[in-house]
Amino acid sequence: MAVPAAVRNEEAVSRFVERFAAQLTEAGMQRMAARVFAQLLASDEGALTSAELGEALQISPAAVSGAVTYLSQVNMISRERDPGSRRDRYVLHNELWYETFTRRDQVLTLWEKTLREGAAGLGADTPAGARVAETAAFFEFMQGEMLGLLDRWRAHRATLDLG
Repeated sequence: MAVPAAVRNEEAVSRFVERFAAQLTEAGMQRMAARVFAQLLASDEGALTSAELGEALQISPAAVSGAVTYLSQVNMISRERDPGSRRDRYVLHNELWYETFTRRDQVLTLWEKTLREGAAGLGADTPAGARVAETAAFFEFMQGEMLGLLDRWRAHRATLDLG
């Protein structure tokens, strides 16, 4: 006996996409990029064409283009072309959140270095120098914690039954 395919509630999916996109926007992501990202996240394949994104979100090709350009630049998605096709598909990265936070760790390293140089230039005895030095120490702490956290996530993820 065949197992029936799972049925998606498209209205619930649309509500999820808009709600999560609004939260991403509140956190600082561009609005259209947030909507496109949420739509990709909600797609079963984690990949959609520009036309599919435009149709699902009721947005123009130009809006899709701007959003996927941004998401590509921040390494949240990549562009792929199916063999023999002229259509691009926009694909979420595997282990998206792990990769995103790993890249953030690299940013923290850069910021920490710049802040330490800034603190030295401002003078450790000045209020500004002390404030910048404390900010550098915060980023150093966060970087160390992030590496351990990412390692623990990998171990935890291996125990999950994600189907």
